[in-house]
Amino acid sequence: MMASQGGIVALVPARGGSKGLPGKCVRPLHGVPLYQHAVNHALAAGIGRVVISTDIDSILDSPAQTGVSPVRRPAALAQDATPMIDVLLHHLDTGDLGDGLVVLLQPTSPLRTPADIDAGLSRFRDGGYDLVMSVCEGDRSVLKWGMAHGGRFQSLNDPAYTFANRQSLPAVVRPNGAVYVIDSGWLRHHRRLDGGRTGCFLMPAGRSHDIDTQADFDRCTDLLAKS
Repeated sequence: MMASQGGIVALVPARGGSKGLPGKCVRPLHGVPLYQHAVNHALAAGIGRVVISTDIDSILDSPAQTGVSPVRRPAALAQDATPMIDVLLHHLDTGDLGDGLVVLLQPTSPLRTPADIDAGLSRFRDGGYDLVMSVCEGDRSVLKWGMAHGGRFQSLNDPAYTFANRQSLPAVVRPNGAVYVIDSGWLRHHRRLDGGRTGCFLMPAGRSHDIDTQADFDRCTDLLAKS
């Protein structure tokens, strides 16, 4: 159990319309509905208030849990193409998330731990950031990539990287979607996730799995069973 995290609200977005894996958010993973793992992680990290943004009736009608508030998400914000920023802003504008820090915990990252949440909060407090996100090591060969504009190749980064040996390229990281810590005041004012002072903290690849398909779900089930 982490120290109590005052002035913080966790947001767990649990949408019902998954195409890749129908019923994903309420499907039992290691005996617990997928979304509930994110809720449990927040509570175990000492976050006293958790908002579940959902259009799933079974979640909205579930038995009351101390510190947990299921809130109905409008149908217009529960579509396949709905950006997460729109969901965040809706719950900010309606007062569901208060005025402190918002910790976004997506249900599709069930292998995160309460310690990962605490690491994100610590990085936020120590670094003077507007947003902090979890990352894991990525394939450094992406530095060789580019975009095709007509017949012209435009490097995504330093053009010299395109012709370098992979082993000589610098290490890279990628967002893993597990933990986001956001200053609600900054977000309410700027109404975007990019453009601010963004920090990151490293999570191991073994805890950075994201569930989108049945194969992903089965992999996480096996990993939880071995943990």
